[in-house]
Amino acid sequence: MTKVANSGLLCCFFAGLMWSKLASFILRYRFLVLVALGGATVFIGTYIPELRLIYSFDGLLPKTDSTYLDHQRFLKHFGAEGNLLVVGVEDSSLFKSEGLQNWFELSEDIRDIRVDIEGVQTVIIDSVFTVFNAFSVQKDTSDATFKVIPLASNLTRGGPAISQDSVDLFYSQLRNLPFFEDVLYAENTGAILMMVFIDPHLFNSKDRGTVVEDITTLVDNWRIKTGTRTYISGLPFVRIQMTNKVKGEIGLLIGAALFVTFLLLLLFFRNFVTAVVCLSVVAIGVVWSVGSIAFFDYPLTLLMSLIPPLIIVIGVPNCIYLVNKYHAEFKKHGNKAMALQRMITKVGNATLLTNITTALGFATFMFTQSEILKNFGTIAALNILGVFVISISVIPTLLSLLPPPAPRQTSHLDRKWVYKVVQVFIHFVQNKRRTVYLVSLLLLAFSIAGMVQVQTTGNMVDDLPENDRVLIDLAWLEDNFNGVMPFEMLIDCGVEGDALSLPNLKKIERMQRLLAEYPEFSRSMSAVDATKFAMQGLNNGEKSGYRLPISNHEKMKLRSYTRRTEKKAKGSVDAVSVTRNFLDSSKTITRISAQIADIGTIEMDELMDDLRPRIDSIFTPSKYNITLTGTSIVFLEGTHYLVRNLSISISLAILLIALVMALLFKSVRMVFIALIPNIMPLLFTAGIMGWTGIAIKPSTILVFSIAFGISIDDTIHFLAKYRQELRRLNWNIKQAVILAVEETGVSMMYTSVVLFSGFMMFTLSDFDGTRSLGLLVSVTLLVAMFANLLLLPTLLLSFEQFVTTKAFQEPLMHIIDEEEDIELEKLRIDYGITPGKGNEKHEDIVKRRVKSDNLES
Repeated sequence: MTKVANSGLLCCFFAGLMWSKLASFILRYRFLVLVALGGATVFIGTYIPELRLIYSFDGLLPKTDSTYLDHQRFLKHFGAEGNLLVVGVEDSSLFKSEGLQNWFELSEDIRDIRVDIEGVQTVIIDSVFTVFNAFSVQKDTSDATFKVIPLASNLTRGGPAISQDSVDLFYSQLRNLPFFEDVLYAENTGAILMMVFIDPHLFNSKDRGTVVEDITTLVDNWRIKTGTRTYISGLPFVRIQMTNKVKGEIGLLIGAALFVTFLLLLLFFRNFVTAVVCLSVVAIGVVWSVGSIAFFDYPLTLLMSLIPPLIIVIGVPNCIYLVNKYHAEFKKHGNKAMALQRMITKVGNATLLTNITTALGFATFMFTQSEILKNFGTIAALNILGVFVISISVIPTLLSLLPPPAPRQTSHLDRKWVYKVVQVFIHFVQNKRRTVYLVSLLLLAFSIAGMVQVQTTGNMVDDLPENDRVLIDLAWLEDNFNGVMPFEMLIDCGVEGDALSLPNLKKIERMQRLLAEYPEFSRSMSAVDATKFAMQGLNNGEKSGYRLPISNHEKMKLRSYTRRTEKKAKGSVDAVSVTRNFLDSSKTITRISAQIADIGTIEMDELMDDLRPRIDSIFTPSKYNITLTGTSIVFLEGTHYLVRNLSISISLAILLIALVMALLFKSVRMVFIALIPNIMPLLFTAGIMGWTGIAIKPSTILVFSIAFGISIDDTIHFLAKYRQELRRLNWNIKQAVILAVEETGVSMMYTSVVLFSGFMMFTLSDFDGTRSLGLLVSVTLLVAMFANLLLLPTLLLSFEQFVTTKAFQEPLMHIIDEEEDIELEKLRIDYGITPGKGNEKHEDIVKRRVKSDNLES
């Protein structure tokens, strides 16, 4: 036991010596430190202009996931499916001559959009398709081929509007073509769509330019010119709008966090210059965080945009701890140099430890297989450690260049109201332990009752405010056309060339009728529709002829016309060529394409559960391989994957932080007790989410890891102080607990106010998920403060003999005692001592307090 005690003192000495040397280096070479820090900041800042935005929903799933692989398989066979932007109108003017001409002019303007690639104007719009691009298919008996007849061939750009009779004839012919119904127009509402296909390779590259913004501007100008209300949607529009909002919100959240923390620093320290010194720390931290995202070439996502304001909120408590210690030391002895050195040696390692535990809470995301979460965890963890380096470098060096603090600057140490509040906590710990337990049990019951109501959901746009244009326009399109989010069904027939056999076409037709029963799906399209369109042409354009072949004679005749047409006009856009868009090269795999409404994951799960057995009833699983894919399915599975990883990341965070605490306190019992007041706030937050209807989704999934990583810091500070007081008070547990509450209560309250106010700034966001995240983390940290100042000391007093064992006294890692300095010549290590008469007992060695005011030498 004596050897362990002496080992603990030896570790304490070397830790103190290391921090003493670090303090001497920082203060002696302060200008060099500032220059090095400035150089590093300039270097990382040069990467900020290279920050890239992400315009897709990639990264939610690992690349080994079956859903991801299915989607990649679809893209390999049929190309991109998320490059469709739609513009909708519902106005009688489009049934007039001038209105149709104006609609035509808009489509031509959109078609002419170019992007600049290395000085070359390049086409980025693949095609524009709307009602006047509709065509009919007629048979040419002279050579047994089909020919395409445009319905509105007399529309010309800049030319005179066609007559109203021509317009009426055009719409009459259009209504006779079921192929375009509920695709280009909605018969029941009169709504009309313009479908804009954007080059997927250019759109997903840095050369995309501002194509979506340009289309939006053209449409808005057209609306102003004609007075016709327009609606825009589709994945390109949704992606760009959300990404631009993320980009715009970074500045808002950073500015709000800087402003509120600066006000709090002024309130705490009552000195403008001191507040500016602290603000410079988090300002540098913001530059490092944004620059590091670009340095690692990670894209800017909604999650990644939260890191800069997080660094501000997490970095300010570092500043408060350091400046508080500096002021307290200076007030004690009036020696500025000594105060600065003790600030570094006594607070530095404790601050490093709390930053490490906070970083661990974020670093657990690195162990998931989700690219988005891994990127977020890496950047967050590195920058939390980085902000410690910044604070331990900037604050001592700048304060050393400033005059000593005036009495008014240190008056914040004597705020009597803060200590009165702390005395209330002590009163409850001493005299109202039953009340503390009763309230805790009631909160636990409230939390569990709420937890069972928590739902896991999310859709692509559910974080946007209700009045946002994306939601308004999307709602109109879902009302008129049911949805715009891609949904694909791959049908692998298993036999080469069998995809277009008549029995399979009939099965596909049944499947499309089945999809039509669900209001969530838009009108689906497949090779069946193209076949029916060709059959209508074969039947002299009669609407009743829009059907599949009935007899082998019709089938053979259709095949003959189709083959002759393909040979005569390769590359033409008609019903025959459209068929090729629904087949792979071997004609083994075909597809059914539809759009689906942006419903939540709960509704989507229910829909898929209901749909799959009905699919199997049409396509026998033993003969057909059916794959459901598309961006909507990928997002659904990605959301489920993130939630599954939530439990993994929280479990890892608890395990890693428990290991750190075990190294600090070397007591499994103490670690177990310490985790209780930190897990309870997480349960309370989950309960709040259940009672208020806040769902677990990608944007709120970080609440628990963030809150746990930060709240555990208060527990470590409290237990470290508790152990120090135990040693000083000769194992008087009750008095040690009370003094620990007194000593740490003030700093806990200060940092909790900063963290609460900082995270509340997230409620200024336009994104519902970000607002919920800020509110929930703020509430969690507030509850954690009360748990650490009420429940934790109550548990220590109630189970004092069970928890506070001798092992708790001798940690494997030592936090420098803020009441204790170590002097080399007074450090006594004697491995030959054995407990007994005439020798120092183990307790005497541990309680020895070695005083020195010469550490700085």
